[in-house]
Amino acid sequence: MVVNPVKEAADIIKEEGGDVLKLCYQCGVCSATCPWNQVRSFIVRRLIHQAQLGLTDFEDEEVWTCVACKLCVQRCPRGVEVPDIMRALRRVIVEVGVGKIPDSLRLAVKNVSGVGNPLGEPREARADWAKALGVKTYTKGTEILYFPCCYQVYDPVIQRVARATVNILKKADVDFGILGVEQTCCGESVRKAGSESLFQSLAQNNINVFTEAGVTKILVTSPHCYHTFKEEYPEFGGNFEVIHFSQYLAGLIKEGRLKLTKKLDKRVTYHDSCYLGRYAGIYDEPRQVLESIPGLELVEMRDNREYGLCCGGGGGRIWMETKKGERFSDLRIDQALETEANVLAVACPYCMVNFEDSVLTLDKGDIIEIKDIAELVQEAI
Repeated sequence: MVVNPVKEAADIIKEEGGDVLKLCYQCGVCSATCPWNQVRSFIVRRLIHQAQLGLTDFEDEEVWTCVACKLCVQRCPRGVEVPDIMRALRRVIVEVGVGKIPDSLRLAVKNVSGVGNPLGEPREARADWAKALGVKTYTKGTEILYFPCCYQVYDPVIQRVARATVNILKKADVDFGILGVEQTCCGESVRKAGSESLFQSLAQNNINVFTEAGVTKILVTSPHCYHTFKEEYPEFGGNFEVIHFSQYLAGLIKEGRLKLTKKLDKRVTYHDSCYLGRYAGIYDEPRQVLESIPGLELVEMRDNREYGLCCGGGGGRIWMETKKGERFSDLRIDQALETEANVLAVACPYCMVNFEDSVLTLDKGDIIEIKDIAELVQEAI
């Protein structure tokens, strides 16, 4: 039993990246920058100050608010990694048993622990989406392992992105394969939600599966998988070359391996995913791909590139409830509509899920479509 949960929180913060709390001098830039303050009040500085003083209230729902978009980190004069602090506080709640976990998040974590994916779908159905596509199973010597995220393999709507990816890879004559039931969720969202021990279990499982299969290069269509495999798995011995599909597409087009010949008369605006943008610094390649499509007109939204507005799905919040009127995705749809675009292009499954929901609830489906870059490229082949 933990006698002093606040001390435990401080120990966890120190373990996960140094005593970052000491860097904060309460300037308030994080609170002023946080996108939550476009929809309601969320004083980031207050939570950090409480943690500094050892006064954190683990029953406070605000602990679960941060979407880990990293906009505050980008603007912070001291470089305080606010998402790491939030993750540490959540870890105390989840693993030490102090405080309350949101019910929807608890279910997602339970699903990941039980069947290897947050949607609660059967483990043995992980590769069913590809059955009709003739995709080979990855074996040693195959150039690339394609790893679609849980949403893209289980969600009937989002599966279209994984299928488009496969069709493009085949068209470019790429040597690739997939793995099935052996692999599990990458674990990114459960780690941000404080389930560190579960994340490490998932990571070790996937690393063992990849290593045994002889994987050296992993292609992903989720920025969350990209960040996790590239930046977090190495600390557990998983060292692989990781590339996001938008990068790979840009390379295929530049090398002439993929010809985009069909004209698409569409006005398109592109949404920068937090994990592809601020986390990975990948801004140009997705735009280069879109600009390579004949007839397509690319226009920018107000908040773009390093200032891109989060969709609201990071930090594990994709599995939590967000009240109507407080959804960043609704704001982003409004920004997209301002450009008079008829397509909002994305390169992240979480962004796609949130935007599809907002288009539906805002009744804007007859004005703007949500499409992954892979879908637009598939149309142009």
